Amino acid sequence: MKKLLILFCFLILSVYVFAQGTDKAILKLPIPHYKILKADSTYTDWTALNTHKMVMVIYFAPDCPHCQHLMNEMRPEMNEFKNFQIVMICGTRTEYPYLKMLKTFNRDFDLLKYKNITMGTEYPNYKVVKYYQLATTPFIAFYDRNGKMTTYFDKPAKIEDVLAAAKKTDTVSNYR
Repeated sequence: MKKLLILFCFLILSVYVFAQGTDKAILKLPIPHYKILKADSTYTDWTALNTHKMVMVIYFAPDCPHCQHLMNEMRPEMNEFKNFQIVMICGTRTEYPYLKMLKTFNRDFDLLKYKNITMGTEYPNYKVVKYYQLATTPFIAFYDRNGKMTTYFDKPAKIEDVLAAAKKTDTVSNYR
């Protein structure tokens, strides 16, 4: 029984240590080398980013209630994200109907008026979802002007926390 208890404690400790290492490891990830199909049926990829500007990556699904809530909260605050290149990557199972859903998402949230937002689907390769090892949406990652991740959210976040992360990234970028 004593050996079983020691084994159980070792397993719990191992899981805890592994989880802590994973959290720190993700902060070392550079901007993913994505290729996305936009709603206008053209492709873009990570090389189109301005290498001296901050980046906000949002991995989302157009039919995800948490993602829709995030966009509703972000809309009145879009001026706070004006210095960011925002890349919204949709994980999909098929090319269609998600292209139609992206167009609807763009329309519903009036995103086409923001020149700093690029949105598309990564179908069929799912490199970004594998890169970040995502299980839920939305996922948000902030990168400074040097391409270093400053903050990420791997579950739905409050807009106050997202705004604080944007300010932190902007502050960090100005001091490097």
